[in-house]
Parts: sequence; structure tokens; C-alpha cells
Amino acid sequence: MTAQIAHLYALGCLAGVFFEIAVVAGVPLGSWTQGGRYPGALPLRARLLAAATVPVLVFQALAILSAAGFPGLGWPRWTGWAALGLTLAEAGLARVSRSRDERAVRGPVTLVMVGCAGYVMGVTQAQG
Repeated sequence: MTAQIAHLYALGCLAGVFFEIAVVAGVPLGSWTQGGRYPGALPLRARLLAAATVPVLVFQALAILSAAGFPGLGWPRWTGWAALGLTLAEAGLARVSRSRDERAVRGPVTLVMVGCAGYVMGVTQAQG
């Protein structure tokens, strides 16, 4: 079950990566990110922030997959806890966002991801 939960978390991160790439490419999704400050396509500075999010999401996915015991990763345990903390921060920011779209979609998605990451870290802590 832990492997499936880790996969679900990684899928959430992958969806986030595709979303951020779309935003960087100029798709008009500004109301769904960064507090909805820029409806439509984001300006260059905001796109750079979205681009910087991509490697963070990849790190988070790999850290939780590693914590779940996927072969070939073997990352230090603290990286899984860091991924959980980042996901919790994302959920908090989505929850208090001024953007109704971001609150309605990213809020619940990141809460599910917090649950997945927390489950993986909790179960593997008890095993290790």
C-alpha cells in the first residue's frame, strides 16, 4: 500500500510540473497560481518563479518515492520530511490564496498530497 500512496503523491507532483510548464509557456492560467495576482498569462518574473517550482516538485516526488523504498533512490530520510513540509506549506498557501480558483482546486489537491506524504513518512518511520 505504501508504494501506491507514494505513486499517488508523485502523480500529484507530476501534475504540478505539467501545470507549471504550461504557465511558463504562457498558457493563461494566472488566476490558478501565485494567488491569482495575474489573471491570464503571467508576466516574465512570475513565469520565472513558476519555472523554479518545477525542480522543487521533482525533488518532492523523488524524495517521497525514496522514502517508500523505491530501488535506486536511497535518498537521506530527511528529504522525505522536507518534501512533506514543502507540501504542507503549499497546502497552507493554497488555502489562504486570494484566488478562488486556486483555493478550490490546488487547496484540496495539496491536502491529499499532504496526506499521502504523511502516510508514507509515518509508515516508513514505524518500519525503520
